[in-house]
Amino acid sequence: MRRNLITLLLIIGMIPSLQAQNLLKFEWKFKTGDNAAWAWPEYDDSSWEIIEAGTDWENQGHGTYDGFAWYRQQILIPEDLREKAAENGGLILRLARIDDSDVTYFNGQILGSTGGLPPDYVSGYGELRAYTVPMDRVGWGAQNTIAIRVYDGGGGGGIVGNPVSLTVKGMEDMLVLTPVMEREDHLVLNEEPVVVNLQVENKMKQAVEGTLLVETVTDFGDVIVDISKELKVRGGATRQIPLEMGRLSPGFYNVSVVLDSENGNKRLDFALGVRPEEIVSPLDRADDFDNYWMRARRELDAVDPQFKLIRQNNLCTETRDVFLVEMRSLGNVLIRGWYMKPVKEGIYPAILHVQGYSSTKVPQNLYPGDDMVSLALNIRGHGNSQDDVNPGFPGYLQFHVDDKERYIYRGAYMDCVRAVDFLYSRSEVDTSRVAVEGGSQGGALSFATAALDNERIDLCVPHVPFLSDFRDYFKVAAWPGGEFTQYFKDHPELSEDEIYKTLSYIDIKNLAPWINAPVLMSIGLMDETCPPHINFAAYNQLNVSKEYIVYPYAGHGLPGEYYNAMMDYIKRQFNME
Repeated sequence: MRRNLITLLLIIGMIPSLQAQNLLKFEWKFKTGDNAAWAWPEYDDSSWEIIEAGTDWENQGHGTYDGFAWYRQQILIPEDLREKAAENGGLILRLARIDDSDVTYFNGQILGSTGGLPPDYVSGYGELRAYTVPMDRVGWGAQNTIAIRVYDGGGGGGIVGNPVSLTVKGMEDMLVLTPVMEREDHLVLNEEPVVVNLQVENKMKQAVEGTLLVETVTDFGDVIVDISKELKVRGGATRQIPLEMGRLSPGFYNVSVVLDSENGNKRLDFALGVRPEEIVSPLDRADDFDNYWMRARRELDAVDPQFKLIRQNNLCTETRDVFLVEMRSLGNVLIRGWYMKPVKEGIYPAILHVQGYSSTKVPQNLYPGDDMVSLALNIRGHGNSQDDVNPGFPGYLQFHVDDKERYIYRGAYMDCVRAVDFLYSRSEVDTSRVAVEGGSQGGALSFATAALDNERIDLCVPHVPFLSDFRDYFKVAAWPGGEFTQYFKDHPELSEDEIYKTLSYIDIKNLAPWINAPVLMSIGLMDETCPPHINFAAYNQLNVSKEYIVYPYAGHGLPGEYYNAMMDYIKRQFNME
C-alpha cells in the first residue's frame, strides 16, 4: 500500500487542475548544503534526491543533519488559469510549517521569507507560510521553478506540515476533505471499533469522480489499515465516507488520505489517539535512581548560589522592573536568566519559564503582566549561560552521556532547582504559589523541576515534553534517535545498554511519580519531534491531579490559543481570577 500511495502521489502531481486545485507535485528535489545558484530556474537539479514535503528530512534519510538544505520543484502552470488568477490577485503558495526558517524563491526571485537565517538566526517554526505569487512572476503555459532555502537549527528539519499547495488565490478550498470524529481532539476513549467519517465537500460546479486511498500507520510505523475505493461527489454537494479502522489498541495513529480525480486532487493528513491513558510504558529506573538524585541535590546545596541582579533600565516600565539574574549551579557553573517583578510592593505568585532545546530565553519570554513574578531561565549551554559549559548543537544530548555523574542533563536539571532557590530567596514571591512551565525540552525540564523539587513547586505546566521513554522514543521519531545511532557508531567501545541506563536517570517518565503538584500537559497530535506516545509515557506515571489538552492538527508547535489556555489554568489554580 505504501508503494502504491507514493506512486499515486507522483501521478497526481503531474495532473494540472483547471479548478485551481493543487498544482504542486507531492515530492520535491532535495539537497543538503547551501549554494545561491540553487535558486536559479536554469540550475540542473537532476542529480538531487527526491523527498516528500510534510515530513521532516530526519525521517527521510537525514537523521542527524542540522543546517541548510534546499527544496526545488518545477511545475507547469496552465495558460487556462491566467484569467481567473488575474481576477483574484495571482497565485498563492502555501508551505504550512517549515522547521525552522526559510527564504522562498519563485523563478529565481525572492517570494517571501519567515524567521531569520544565520548569522541572524530566528526560528520561524510555528508560523504558517502563505506567499502570494504576483501575476508578472508566472510563466503561463510554461515550467516554473520554486526553490526553498531552509535552515534548521536543531531537532527536526524541513517542510514538516500540510497543506503544501500552489493554487489560484481565493480558490484554494474548492475541494475540502475533513475527518469527522466524535471528539474534536481526535481521541477515541472507548473500546468500540473506530470509524472516522471523511467529509468530502465539492464546491465546484461539476462532479468530482476518482479514487480515494487511505493508509493508517501506527506511531511505530506499522501499516494497519489500507483502503482503496471509488468516489463520486456531484457538484455543490457534500458526502461523508466511513473509514472503518476496526478495534485499535491504545496508542496513536497517523492517517494519510489521497483523492485523485481528473479535475482535482487533494491530500489530507491527520492523526488520532486511542485511549491514551492506557498506554503502558513501565518505569525502568536503575537501582540507585533515588540515591543518584539525592546526591545531586546535596552537591547543589553545597554550591554558594551567589545570586546577582542587574537592573535593565531600558526594559523597565512604570509597572514592571526587569533584571538580568546570575547564579552559580551544580559544579559551580555560571547560569543566567531574566527576572521580572511588579513595581508595586506586594507578594506575588511566580512562574519559572524553562526553555526548548538549543533555544535562548530573552526578556520577551517573561510573563507580560504585572500581577505575577516571572523568571526566564537559560540552563547551562543555552543562551547567555554558555560561559562554563557549551557543548553546542548537535552534541548537547550526547555530552558526557557515557558518564552518568557528568551527563549534561544532571546539571541542567539542577540548574532549574537552583532557579527555584532564587525565587524562594525573593521577598516578593509567594512561595505557596510557584509554577514551572515550558515546551519541548522545557516540557521535560518542567517535569524534572516539579519532581526533583516537589515540596516547592505548586504547579507544573509542560507542553510537548521531551526526554521521555527513550527506547520507544528512538523508534517513533527519527530525531534524536538518529544522533544516538551515529553516536553508537562513533563509539563502538560503549555499550548501548549502558547509555540507555544513563538516559534512564533523566527520563521524565521515571521522575513523574515524584511530582506532587497538579499538572496540565498539552500536546500536538501530529508532533514528529516529541510524539504523543512519549508525552503520555510520562503523563501516565503521574499520581496527582492531572489534565491534558490535545491539539489535533498541531505538530511540535502549538497554536497561539495554547498560551491563553495555560495562563487561564495557572491563574485558576492560583485563585487569581
